[in-house]
Amino acid sequence: MSVASAPLREEAAFRPATRPVILVVAARSIQAVLFLAAVFFITVPLAWLVLLAFAGNFNFPSLVPTSFTVQWWHTVLSSPGLLHSVVLSVTITPVVVALSAVLCLPAAYALGRFNFLGKRVVLLSIFSINAFPRISLYIAMIPMLFALNLMGTVVGVVIVQLIGTILFMTWIPATGFAAIPDALVDAAHDAGASKFQVFWRVMLPLARPSIAVAAVLSFLAAFDEAQGTFLVGAPNYLTMPVRMYSLVLDYPVQFAAVFAVVLSIPSVVLMLLVRKHLFAGTGSAMQLR
Repeated sequence: MSVASAPLREEAAFRPATRPVILVVAARSIQAVLFLAAVFFITVPLAWLVLLAFAGNFNFPSLVPTSFTVQWWHTVLSSPGLLHSVVLSVTITPVVVALSAVLCLPAAYALGRFNFLGKRVVLLSIFSINAFPRISLYIAMIPMLFALNLMGTVVGVVIVQLIGTILFMTWIPATGFAAIPDALVDAAHDAGASKFQVFWRVMLPLARPSIAVAAVLSFLAAFDEAQGTFLVGAPNYLTMPVRMYSLVLDYPVQFAAVFAVVLSIPSVVLMLLVRKHLFAGTGSAMQLR
């Protein structure tokens, strides 16, 4: 009986070993499909945008231009006010990100490390900034900006762009601070470190990836902001997105493609510079302590 049951035992021992292999293969297949889909939906539109920027004429229904030209690039690069818009975008956006970090990171630390009355209300209030159409918020702010004489000023533009960074600069770093183990902080205190030393040498390095991700997203949000900047800054402060939207209405689609490529260059350069921080991860999801 023992000899007859031996093959059964071997088969039973073999089956559990095959199931994880099947699951691993299925999981990797799904990941490969999702990766290819992501690459397709990211690279194809970008490739089409670059192709359109050099297109001369299209003959419908052909998707390939019948001719190519650099005329649109010459028109964009020689358009009056373009250099001024570039300078405004690359100078105002870093100021917005720095100011957002100064204002939001202390709040992110408090939300991630402490439990206090009204914490959920604060989190919901921060999240609700992006839950409604932004244009309605800008229109509601205009009377206040008029009263403070901030319409048509760089300060007003900074305030408007700052609104779009609050969610990223608060919520994501709060996730990083919340993911730091309390035991690690207690061990640093037991070793004789002060509260500032614990924050600077232990907590801040661990939360740095999440802060880097928040800074990148905040930069992109401020750099691409056009509606509020136009309402508050026009006609004195026309950043690159504002100028692109205003010129698209008067020029062919190839002109808009060229301007879109030019507009994406700073974002691509920034992503390449901080790519190691972006892939470092932000820890586990934030839990309300």
